[in-house]
Amino acid sequence: MLRRHLLLLLLSSFVSVALSAHCTTVTATKTFQKCMNLPTQQASIAWTFHPHNATLDLVFFGNFISPSGWVGWGINPSSPGMTGARVLIAFSDPNSGQIITLPYILDPTVKLQRSPLLSRPLDIRLLSSSAALYGGKMATIHNGAAVQIYATLKLTPNKTKIHFIWNRGLYVQGYSPTIHPTTSDDLSSIATLDVASGTAASQSGGIETLRVIHGILNAVSWGLLLPIGAVTARYLRNVQALGPAWFYAHAGVQLAGFALGTIGFVIGIRLGELSPGVEYSLHRKLGIAVFTLGGLQTLALLFRPKTTNKFRKYWKSYHHFVGYACVVMGVVNVFQGFEAMAESGSYAKLAYCLGLSTLVGVCVALEVNSWVVFCRKSQEEKMRREGLIGVSEKESGSYS
Repeated sequence: MLRRHLLLLLLSSFVSVALSAHCTTVTATKTFQKCMNLPTQQASIAWTFHPHNATLDLVFFGNFISPSGWVGWGINPSSPGMTGARVLIAFSDPNSGQIITLPYILDPTVKLQRSPLLSRPLDIRLLSSSAALYGGKMATIHNGAAVQIYATLKLTPNKTKIHFIWNRGLYVQGYSPTIHPTTSDDLSSIATLDVASGTAASQSGGIETLRVIHGILNAVSWGLLLPIGAVTARYLRNVQALGPAWFYAHAGVQLAGFALGTIGFVIGIRLGELSPGVEYSLHRKLGIAVFTLGGLQTLALLFRPKTTNKFRKYWKSYHHFVGYACVVMGVVNVFQGFEAMAESGSYAKLAYCLGLSTLVGVCVALEVNSWVVFCRKSQEEKMRREGLIGVSEKESGSYS
């Protein structure tokens, strides 16, 4: 008996991988006309469209990621996004243990799970729906279990394009599915499908490109250029051979960093608009704080008092405090960004860490050198004073 269960489990896992590699039009209960692999989560769909009555028979092939999890798909009648979608979600009934499918509407009230996601009738013409695990009634929900979610819908006549979304989650509280993971794949599970021609345009490409640009710009600007500008001011201002060149280098690097950071900040705001229901609270708050501090630093250049002004020392204290706070928070937020993009172990993070480590190493070397120079000058000054004292004593003795 145990061997049979192990065999069924292995067979189910094998078939789920096979189905994810190549879409299929054949299931245990129906045969469809068209099929398509979806771009994320190893999911696929198959469907038959009946143009004479605008009816769509569709099956979604997905995989559970937790024994207590859920898998779902839906259609957004108005736009390619999660908010506003009408979805069917399959999970294990907490009372019977059998797999069930319930309808949900993802309106703005469920954004960020501020209120539980409760099942309610859909306002689209859903004629029928069901779900089945691969393996039939003997199959059980486990990590990697393959599921098929069927539905028959009545579409609007002469409208064959649908905004299709799909996802999966780890937990269901009672009959209320909780929020799905927020990896790159989970946030990109959107496609616009033409059920008549069988073509689909994934929405993930544009968002993913913006995410990459956002990450690169902010890592370079807030995470590298601003620290380099601070290092320039701290260690080059005392090099007499440079004259005022250190100031122009400092101001130029900081302004370039702030300009790139502003572009990255605007792209981040746009990404938030394109990803309703997903919000990285700490990353967002740090980003707003860093951008605000960077703006204050830029404005401070316009109100820089002259060196003879009595308020100059207060301006310098403010400039140093805000500048270092901006640098530290900027670097911290870059690492928060890697976490948000699920790139904790990526080569991009490794490259950034190497660049930052190099900069820290240069700072340590320059700091040690500045202290050595300071101690040497102090010692020379002390010896010079002692020498002057000796000369004056000799001169006073000869005159006496």
